[in-house]
Amino acid sequence: MRMVLSATLLVVAMSIVAMAGSAAAQTPASADSKSKRATTTAAKPPKAQSPAETARAMAQAERLALQSDLAWVGEYNGAITGEVSERMVNAIKAFQKDHGARQTGVLNPQERGILADTARRRQQDVGWKIVTDAGTGTRLGIPTKLVPQQTSDATGSKWTSPTGTVQIVLTRRKETNPTTAKLAEQEKKASGRKVDYSVVKPDFFVQSGLQGLKKFYVRGTFRGDEVRIMTILYDQAVENTVEPVVIAMSSAFNAFPAGSQAGPEPRKTVEYGSGIVVAADGSIITDRQLVDGCVTIAIPGYGNADRLAEDKERDLALLRIYGARGLKPLNLAGGGGKPAVALTGIADPQNQSGGNAVTTAKATFNGEALSPAPPVGFSGAAAMDSDGKFAGLAQLKPVEVAGPASASTAQATLVPAEAVRDFLKARAVIAAGTSADAKASVVRVICVRK
Repeated sequence: MRMVLSATLLVVAMSIVAMAGSAAAQTPASADSKSKRATTTAAKPPKAQSPAETARAMAQAERLALQSDLAWVGEYNGAITGEVSERMVNAIKAFQKDHGARQTGVLNPQERGILADTARRRQQDVGWKIVTDAGTGTRLGIPTKLVPQQTSDATGSKWTSPTGTVQIVLTRRKETNPTTAKLAEQEKKASGRKVDYSVVKPDFFVQSGLQGLKKFYVRGTFRGDEVRIMTILYDQAVENTVEPVVIAMSSAFNAFPAGSQAGPEPRKTVEYGSGIVVAADGSIITDRQLVDGCVTIAIPGYGNADRLAEDKERDLALLRIYGARGLKPLNLAGGGGKPAVALTGIADPQNQSGGNAVTTAKATFNGEALSPAPPVGFSGAAAMDSDGKFAGLAQLKPVEVAGPASASTAQATLVPAEAVRDFLKARAVIAAGTSADAKASVVRVICVRK
Protein backbone atom coordinates (compact mmCIF):
# COMPACT_ATOMS: atom_id res chain seq x y z
CA MET A 1 0.00 0.00 0.00
CA ARG A 2 2.80 2.36 0.91
CA MET A 3 4.51 1.50 -2.30
CA VAL A 4 1.42 2.33 -4.35
CA LEU A 5 0.97 5.68 -2.56
CA SER A 6 4.58 6.60 -3.11
CA ALA A 7 4.30 5.85 -6.77
CA THR A 8 1.12 7.86 -7.03
CA LEU A 9 2.72 10.88 -5.30
CA LEU A 10 5.72 10.63 -7.62
CA VAL A 11 3.48 10.73 -10.68
CA VAL A 12 1.55 13.73 -9.32
CA ALA A 13 4.76 15.57 -8.58
CA MET A 14 6.11 14.94 -12.03
CA SER A 15 2.83 16.19 -13.55
CA ILE A 16 3.02 19.37 -11.49
CA VAL A 17 6.60 19.97 -12.64
CA ALA A 18 5.59 19.35 -16.27
CA MET A 19 2.65 21.77 -15.98
CA ALA A 20 4.85 24.41 -14.42
CA GLY A 21 7.32 24.06 -17.23
CA SER A 22 4.52 24.32 -19.79
CA ALA A 23 3.13 27.45 -18.10
CA ALA A 24 6.54 29.01 -18.02
CA ALA A 25 6.94 28.34 -21.72
CA GLN A 26 3.62 30.09 -22.38
CA THR A 27 4.49 33.19 -20.27
CA PRO A 28 4.94 36.39 -22.51
CA ALA A 29 8.55 37.51 -23.10
CA SER A 30 9.76 40.49 -21.18
CA ALA A 31 10.61 43.91 -22.77
CA ASP A 32 14.33 43.18 -22.42
CA SER A 33 14.07 39.98 -24.41
CA LYS A 34 12.15 41.84 -27.17
CA SER A 35 14.89 44.50 -27.33
CA LYS A 36 17.61 41.87 -27.58
CA ARG A 37 15.79 40.10 -30.40
CA ALA A 38 15.28 43.37 -32.33
CA THR A 39 18.93 44.35 -32.21
CA THR A 40 20.05 41.09 -33.77
CA THR A 41 17.95 41.62 -36.99
CA ALA A 42 20.29 41.57 -40.11
CA ALA A 43 20.90 45.01 -41.78
CA LYS A 44 20.03 45.48 -45.52
CA PRO A 45 23.06 45.58 -47.85
CA PRO A 46 23.90 49.07 -49.28
CA LYS A 47 22.62 49.88 -52.78
CA ALA A 48 25.29 49.34 -55.44
CA GLN A 49 26.57 52.39 -57.38
CA SER A 50 25.37 52.75 -60.96
CA PRO A 51 28.01 52.92 -63.74
CA ALA A 52 27.24 56.62 -64.20
CA GLU A 53 27.73 57.31 -60.48
CA THR A 54 31.04 55.44 -60.57
CA ALA A 55 32.20 57.55 -63.52
CA ARG A 56 31.16 60.79 -61.82
CA ALA A 57 33.30 59.85 -58.82
CA MET A 58 36.39 59.94 -61.06
CA ALA A 59 38.55 63.03 -61.42
CA GLN A 60 37.81 65.19 -64.46
CA ALA A 61 41.16 64.30 -66.05
CA GLU A 62 40.38 60.59 -65.71
CA ARG A 63 36.99 61.02 -67.40
CA LEU A 64 38.54 62.98 -70.25
CA ALA A 65 41.19 60.30 -70.77
CA LEU A 66 38.56 57.58 -70.66
CA GLN A 67 36.36 59.27 -73.27
CA SER A 68 39.36 59.94 -75.49
CA ASP A 69 40.52 56.32 -75.35
CA LEU A 70 36.99 55.06 -76.06
CA ALA A 71 36.82 57.36 -79.08
CA TRP A 72 40.17 56.14 -80.40
CA VAL A 73 39.04 52.49 -80.30
CA GLY A 74 35.86 53.40 -82.17
CA GLU A 75 33.34 52.91 -79.36
CA TYR A 76 32.55 56.52 -78.42
CA ASN A 77 31.41 59.15 -80.91
CA GLY A 78 30.50 62.05 -78.67
CA ALA A 79 32.26 65.22 -77.60
CA ILE A 80 35.25 64.61 -75.35
CA THR A 81 34.27 66.92 -72.50
CA GLY A 82 34.54 64.72 -69.42
CA GLU A 83 30.76 64.91 -68.89
CA VAL A 84 29.20 61.57 -67.95
CA SER A 85 26.40 60.41 -70.25
CA GLU A 86 24.48 57.30 -71.25
CA ARG A 87 26.50 57.29 -74.49
CA MET A 88 29.71 57.06 -72.49
CA VAL A 89 28.42 54.17 -70.34
CA ASN A 90 27.18 52.33 -73.43
CA ALA A 91 30.61 52.80 -75.02
CA ILE A 92 32.23 51.14 -72.00
CA LYS A 93 29.80 48.21 -72.24
CA ALA A 94 30.48 47.87 -75.97
CA PHE A 95 34.21 47.72 -75.30
CA GLN A 96 33.65 45.06 -72.63
CA LYS A 97 31.46 43.04 -75.01
CA ASP A 98 34.09 43.19 -77.76
CA HIS A 99 36.64 41.77 -75.31
CA GLY A 100 34.40 39.00 -73.94
CA ALA A 101 33.96 40.59 -70.51
CA ARG A 102 30.83 41.16 -68.42
CA GLN A 103 29.04 44.30 -69.59
CA THR A 104 28.98 46.15 -66.27
CA GLY A 105 29.63 49.64 -67.61
CA VAL A 106 32.55 49.96 -65.18
CA LEU A 107 36.07 49.01 -66.24
CA ASN A 108 38.25 47.05 -63.84
CA PRO A 109 41.98 47.89 -63.75
CA GLN A 110 42.89 45.18 -66.27
CA GLU A 111 40.22 46.32 -68.75
CA ARG A 112 41.24 49.97 -68.35
CA GLY A 113 44.83 49.05 -69.11
CA ILE A 114 43.84 47.17 -72.27
CA LEU A 115 41.75 50.15 -73.41
CA ALA A 116 44.61 52.61 -72.87
CA ASP A 117 47.13 50.42 -74.70
CA THR A 118 44.79 49.91 -77.66
CA ALA A 119 44.08 53.65 -77.95
CA ARG A 120 47.80 54.46 -77.75
CA ARG A 121 48.56 52.05 -80.61
CA ARG A 122 45.82 53.61 -82.75
CA GLN A 123 47.31 57.07 -82.20
CA GLN A 124 50.78 55.85 -83.10
CA ASP A 125 49.46 54.15 -86.25
CA VAL A 126 48.14 57.46 -87.65
CA GLY A 127 50.95 59.67 -86.29
CA TRP A 128 48.68 61.74 -84.04
CA LYS A 129 50.18 65.10 -83.01
CA ILE A 130 48.83 68.34 -81.58
CA VAL A 131 50.27 71.13 -83.75
CA THR A 132 50.03 74.91 -83.97
CA ASP A 133 49.34 76.26 -87.45
CA ALA A 134 52.06 78.82 -88.17
CA GLY A 135 49.83 81.19 -90.12
CA THR A 136 46.88 81.40 -87.76
CA GLY A 137 48.07 80.15 -84.37
CA THR A 138 45.18 77.65 -84.40
CA ARG A 139 45.88 74.50 -82.40
CA LEU A 140 44.62 71.24 -83.86
CA GLY A 141 45.34 67.53 -83.89
CA ILE A 142 46.77 66.13 -87.12
CA PRO A 143 47.20 62.44 -88.12
CA THR A 144 50.59 63.13 -89.68
CA LYS A 145 51.04 59.63 -91.14
CA LEU A 146 47.68 59.81 -92.93
CA VAL A 147 48.27 63.33 -94.29
CA PRO A 148 52.04 63.87 -94.62
CA GLN A 149 51.82 66.60 -97.26
CA GLN A 150 51.20 70.18 -96.07
CA THR A 151 50.83 73.48 -97.88
CA SER A 152 50.13 76.91 -96.38
CA ASP A 153 49.33 80.40 -97.57
CA ALA A 154 47.71 83.55 -96.22
CA THR A 155 44.25 81.94 -96.17
CA GLY A 156 45.18 78.89 -94.10
CA SER A 157 46.75 75.43 -94.38
CA LYS A 158 46.01 72.11 -96.03
CA TRP A 159 47.17 68.59 -95.13
CA THR A 160 46.65 65.76 -97.62
CA SER A 161 47.46 62.10 -98.18
CA PRO A 162 49.61 61.30 -101.26
CA THR A 163 46.55 60.16 -103.25
CA GLY A 164 44.05 62.68 -101.84
CA THR A 165 42.16 59.98 -99.93
CA VAL A 166 42.20 62.14 -96.80
CA GLN A 167 42.25 65.95 -96.81
CA ILE A 168 42.27 68.38 -93.88
CA VAL A 169 41.75 72.05 -94.67
CA LEU A 170 42.05 74.95 -92.20
CA THR A 171 40.69 78.19 -93.65
CA ARG A 172 40.49 81.74 -92.36
CA ARG A 173 38.74 84.78 -93.74
CA LYS A 174 37.24 88.11 -92.80
CA GLU A 175 33.46 88.48 -92.68
CA THR A 176 31.21 91.32 -91.56
CA ASN A 177 29.06 90.49 -88.51
CA PRO A 178 29.41 86.70 -88.69
CA THR A 179 27.18 84.31 -86.73
CA THR A 180 27.49 80.55 -86.41
CA ALA A 181 24.03 80.14 -87.96
CA LYS A 182 25.08 82.16 -91.01
CA LEU A 183 28.38 80.30 -91.32
CA ALA A 184 26.65 76.92 -91.01
CA GLU A 185 24.21 77.86 -93.76
CA GLN A 186 27.07 78.91 -96.03
CA GLU A 187 28.87 75.60 -95.48
CA LYS A 188 25.66 73.65 -96.07
CA LYS A 189 25.35 75.23 -99.52
CA ALA A 190 28.84 74.12 -100.56
CA SER A 191 28.83 72.29 -103.88
CA GLY A 192 27.73 68.67 -103.73
CA ARG A 193 27.15 68.52 -99.98
CA LYS A 194 24.43 66.50 -98.30
CA VAL A 195 24.32 67.30 -94.57
CA ASP A 196 23.32 64.35 -92.36
CA TYR A 197 24.20 65.87 -88.99
CA SER A 198 24.30 69.48 -87.83
CA VAL A 199 24.77 71.26 -84.51
CA VAL A 200 24.73 75.05 -84.25
CA LYS A 201 25.75 76.69 -80.96
CA PRO A 202 26.35 80.41 -80.31
CA ASP A 203 30.13 79.90 -80.33
CA PHE A 204 30.64 77.09 -82.87
CA PHE A 205 28.92 74.86 -85.40
CA VAL A 206 29.46 71.30 -86.63
CA GLN A 207 28.26 69.55 -89.79
CA SER A 208 28.89 66.16 -91.33
CA GLY A 209 27.60 64.16 -94.26
CA LEU A 210 28.52 63.38 -97.86
CA GLN A 211 30.28 65.60 -100.37
CA GLY A 212 30.18 63.79 -103.67
CA LEU A 213 31.69 60.37 -102.99
CA LYS A 214 33.58 61.52 -99.89
CA LYS A 215 32.45 61.93 -96.32
CA PHE A 216 32.99 65.34 -94.78
CA TYR A 217 33.15 66.91 -91.34
CA VAL A 218 33.19 70.66 -90.69
CA ARG A 219 33.74 72.56 -87.45
CA GLY A 220 33.85 76.35 -87.45
CA THR A 221 33.83 79.39 -85.21
CA PHE A 222 34.67 83.08 -85.25
CA ARG A 223 36.02 85.91 -83.14
CA GLY A 224 35.23 89.46 -84.08
CA ASP A 225 35.14 89.50 -87.87
CA GLU A 226 37.62 86.64 -88.35
CA VAL A 227 36.26 83.21 -89.26
CA ARG A 228 38.20 79.96 -88.86
CA ILE A 229 36.89 76.65 -90.20
CA MET A 230 38.31 73.12 -90.19
CA THR A 231 37.11 70.76 -92.93
CA ILE A 232 37.93 67.05 -93.11
CA LEU A 233 37.25 65.07 -96.31
CA TYR A 234 37.86 61.32 -96.61
CA ASP A 235 36.95 58.40 -98.83
CA GLN A 236 34.29 56.06 -97.51
CA ALA A 237 36.73 53.18 -97.95
CA VAL A 238 38.85 54.50 -95.05
CA GLU A 239 35.88 55.37 -92.83
CA ASN A 240 36.76 52.92 -90.05
CA THR A 241 40.28 54.34 -89.79
CA VAL A 242 39.44 58.02 -90.09
CA GLU A 243 36.23 58.46 -88.07
CA PRO A 244 37.89 57.97 -84.64
CA VAL A 245 40.48 60.53 -85.77
CA VAL A 246 37.71 62.96 -86.74
CA ILE A 247 36.24 62.82 -83.25
CA ALA A 248 39.64 63.46 -81.70
CA MET A 249 40.31 66.33 -84.13
CA SER A 250 36.99 67.96 -83.32
CA SER A 251 37.72 67.95 -79.61
CA ALA A 252 41.32 69.14 -80.08
CA PHE A 253 40.38 72.04 -82.40
CA ASN A 254 41.18 75.38 -80.74
CA ALA A 255 40.71 78.14 -83.31
CA PHE A 256 41.69 81.06 -81.07
CA PRO A 257 44.09 79.87 -78.36
CA ALA A 258 45.06 82.39 -75.73
CA GLY A 259 48.48 84.01 -75.89
CA SER A 260 50.80 85.27 -78.55
CA GLN A 261 50.65 82.06 -80.57
CA ALA A 262 47.21 83.09 -81.86
CA GLY A 263 48.86 84.46 -84.99
CA PRO A 264 48.72 87.60 -87.09
CA GLU A 265 45.76 88.97 -88.95
CA PRO A 266 44.95 87.19 -92.23
CA ARG A 267 46.02 88.92 -95.43
CA LYS A 268 43.36 90.73 -97.42
CA THR A 269 42.18 89.68 -100.87
CA VAL A 270 43.37 93.03 -102.23
CA GLU A 271 46.13 94.78 -100.31
CA TYR A 272 47.70 98.18 -100.92
CA GLY A 273 51.26 99.22 -100.18
CA SER A 274 54.12 101.32 -101.49
CA GLY A 275 57.27 100.71 -103.48
CA ILE A 276 60.42 102.65 -104.38
CA VAL A 277 61.68 102.93 -107.96
CA VAL A 278 65.41 102.15 -107.71
CA ALA A 279 66.54 101.79 -111.34
CA ALA A 280 65.60 103.08 -114.79
CA ASP A 281 64.94 99.51 -116.03
CA GLY A 282 61.76 99.42 -113.94
CA SER A 283 63.20 97.85 -110.79
CA ILE A 284 61.12 98.52 -107.67
CA ILE A 285 61.88 97.50 -104.11
CA THR A 286 59.11 96.86 -101.56
CA ASP A 287 58.08 94.85 -98.52
CA ARG A 288 58.21 91.10 -99.20
CA GLN A 289 55.21 90.31 -97.02
CA LEU A 290 53.13 92.87 -98.91
CA VAL A 291 53.50 90.90 -102.16
CA ASP A 292 53.52 87.41 -100.62
CA GLY A 293 50.95 85.06 -102.18
CA CYS A 294 49.81 87.52 -104.85
CA VAL A 295 48.15 86.25 -108.00
CA THR A 296 48.74 89.64 -109.58
CA ILE A 297 50.98 92.55 -108.59
CA ALA A 298 49.91 95.84 -110.16
CA ILE A 299 51.61 99.24 -110.27
CA PRO A 300 48.88 101.79 -111.17
CA GLY A 301 49.79 103.78 -114.27
CA TYR A 302 52.40 101.20 -115.37
CA GLY A 303 50.63 97.82 -115.46
CA ASN A 304 51.56 94.53 -113.84
CA ALA A 305 54.90 93.80 -112.20
CA ASP A 306 56.95 90.61 -111.95
CA ARG A 307 58.41 89.48 -108.65
CA LEU A 308 62.07 88.71 -109.37
CA ALA A 309 63.74 88.12 -106.02
CA GLU A 310 63.25 88.22 -102.25
CA ASP A 311 65.13 88.30 -98.99
CA LYS A 312 63.21 86.49 -96.26
CA GLU A 313 65.56 87.63 -93.52
CA ARG A 314 65.02 91.33 -94.25
CA ASP A 315 61.56 90.90 -95.85
CA LEU A 316 62.57 92.69 -99.03
CA ALA A 317 61.20 91.97 -102.50
CA LEU A 318 62.41 93.07 -105.94
CA LEU A 319 59.74 93.83 -108.56
CA ARG A 320 60.10 94.90 -112.16
CA ILE A 321 57.80 96.64 -114.62
CA TYR A 322 58.61 96.58 -118.32
CA GLY A 323 58.42 99.29 -120.98
CA ALA A 324 57.86 102.06 -118.47
CA ARG A 325 59.08 105.55 -119.33
CA GLY A 326 59.68 108.65 -117.29
CA LEU A 327 60.68 106.78 -114.14
CA LYS A 328 62.64 108.72 -111.53
CA PRO A 329 64.80 106.30 -109.52
CA LEU A 330 65.54 107.47 -105.99
CA ASN A 331 69.10 108.28 -104.97
CA LEU A 332 69.92 105.59 -102.39
CA ALA A 333 73.36 106.86 -101.48
CA GLY A 334 74.33 108.14 -98.02
CA GLY A 335 72.03 108.77 -95.08
CA GLY A 336 70.80 106.41 -92.42
CA GLY A 337 72.48 107.82 -89.31
CA LYS A 338 69.85 110.15 -87.86
CA PRO A 339 66.84 108.98 -85.82
CA ALA A 340 64.27 111.47 -87.18
CA VAL A 341 62.87 110.47 -90.59
CA ALA A 342 60.13 111.46 -92.99
CA LEU A 343 58.24 108.49 -94.46
CA THR A 344 56.96 108.94 -98.01
CA GLY A 345 54.29 106.50 -99.17
CA ILE A 346 50.75 106.07 -100.50
CA ALA A 347 48.13 105.28 -97.87
CA ASP A 348 45.42 102.69 -98.39
CA PRO A 349 42.48 104.16 -100.39
CA GLN A 350 40.21 103.79 -97.35
CA ASN A 351 42.54 106.10 -95.44
CA GLN A 352 42.24 108.88 -98.03
CA SER A 353 38.64 108.60 -99.21
CA GLY A 354 39.52 106.52 -102.25
CA GLY A 355 42.46 108.73 -103.28
CA ASN A 356 46.00 107.77 -104.28
CA ALA A 357 48.01 110.79 -103.22
CA VAL A 358 51.64 110.43 -102.16
CA THR A 359 51.95 111.75 -98.61
CA THR A 360 54.53 111.95 -95.84
CA ALA A 361 54.51 111.05 -92.16
CA LYS A 362 57.06 111.88 -89.49
CA ALA A 363 58.62 109.18 -87.33
CA THR A 364 61.69 108.34 -85.30
CA PHE A 365 63.46 105.01 -85.14
CA ASN A 366 65.29 103.29 -82.34
CA GLY A 367 67.31 100.39 -83.65
CA GLU A 368 64.88 99.26 -86.36
CA ALA A 369 61.55 100.15 -84.72
CA LEU A 370 59.60 103.11 -86.10
CA SER A 371 57.33 105.24 -83.95
CA PRO A 372 54.60 106.22 -84.43
CA ALA A 373 53.48 103.70 -87.03
CA PRO A 374 52.48 105.30 -90.35
CA PRO A 375 49.08 104.76 -92.02
CA VAL A 376 48.11 101.42 -93.59
CA GLY A 377 49.54 101.38 -97.12
CA PHE A 378 52.93 102.72 -96.09
CA SER A 379 54.57 99.29 -96.05
CA GLY A 380 57.38 99.72 -98.60
CA ALA A 381 57.57 103.50 -98.13
CA ALA A 382 60.82 105.46 -98.44
CA ALA A 383 62.36 106.88 -95.27
CA MET A 384 64.42 110.08 -95.70
CA ASP A 385 66.49 111.61 -92.92
CA SER A 386 66.58 115.28 -91.92
CA ASP A 387 69.30 115.92 -94.54
CA GLY A 388 67.10 114.54 -97.31
CA LYS A 389 69.18 111.36 -97.60
CA PHE A 390 67.73 107.85 -98.01
CA ALA A 391 67.54 106.22 -94.55
CA GLY A 392 65.78 102.96 -95.40
CA LEU A 393 62.51 101.21 -96.30
CA ALA A 394 59.53 101.20 -93.92
CA GLN A 395 57.56 98.04 -93.16
CA LEU A 396 54.28 97.49 -91.32
CA LYS A 397 53.86 94.25 -89.41
CA PRO A 398 50.78 93.21 -87.41
CA VAL A 399 51.31 92.44 -83.74
CA GLU A 400 50.61 88.80 -82.88
CA VAL A 401 47.65 88.86 -80.51
CA ALA A 402 44.81 86.55 -79.58
CA GLY A 403 41.91 87.11 -81.91
CA PRO A 404 41.76 89.37 -84.93
CA ALA A 405 44.15 92.28 -85.11
CA SER A 406 43.22 95.71 -86.35
CA ALA A 407 45.17 98.27 -88.30
CA SER A 408 45.93 100.12 -85.08
CA THR A 409 47.90 97.14 -83.75
CA ALA A 410 50.44 97.28 -86.58
CA GLN A 411 54.03 97.88 -85.61
CA ALA A 412 56.50 99.57 -87.93
CA THR A 413 60.14 98.74 -88.59
CA LEU A 414 62.84 100.19 -90.79
CA VAL A 415 65.16 98.21 -93.07
CA PRO A 416 68.34 100.33 -93.02
CA ALA A 417 69.63 101.94 -96.24
CA GLU A 418 72.77 99.82 -96.20
CA ALA A 419 70.76 96.58 -96.10
CA VAL A 420 68.63 97.79 -99.03
CA ARG A 421 71.72 98.62 -101.07
CA ASP A 422 73.30 95.22 -100.27
CA PHE A 423 70.14 93.42 -101.36
CA LEU A 424 70.07 95.22 -104.72
CA LYS A 425 73.78 94.72 -105.31
CA ALA A 426 73.47 90.98 -104.70
CA ARG A 427 70.74 90.87 -107.41
CA ALA A 428 72.90 92.82 -109.90
CA VAL A 429 70.57 95.81 -109.82
CA ILE A 430 72.43 99.02 -110.70
CA ALA A 431 70.84 101.53 -108.31
CA ALA A 432 72.21 104.71 -109.83
CA GLY A 433 69.19 106.93 -109.22
CA THR A 434 69.74 110.67 -108.84
CA SER A 435 66.32 111.83 -107.68
CA ALA A 436 66.19 113.41 -104.23
CA ASP A 437 62.41 113.75 -104.46
CA ALA A 438 60.95 110.72 -102.73
CA LYS A 439 57.44 111.69 -103.82
CA ALA A 440 58.46 111.34 -107.46
CA SER A 441 60.08 107.94 -106.87
CA VAL A 442 57.39 106.22 -104.76
CA VAL A 443 54.65 104.19 -106.47
CA ARG A 444 51.58 102.35 -105.23
CA VAL A 445 51.81 98.54 -105.15
CA ILE A 446 48.59 96.51 -105.34
CA CYS A 447 48.57 92.81 -104.45
CA VAL A 448 45.60 90.73 -105.62
CA ARG A 449 45.19 87.35 -103.89
CA LYS A 450 42.70 84.54 -104.34
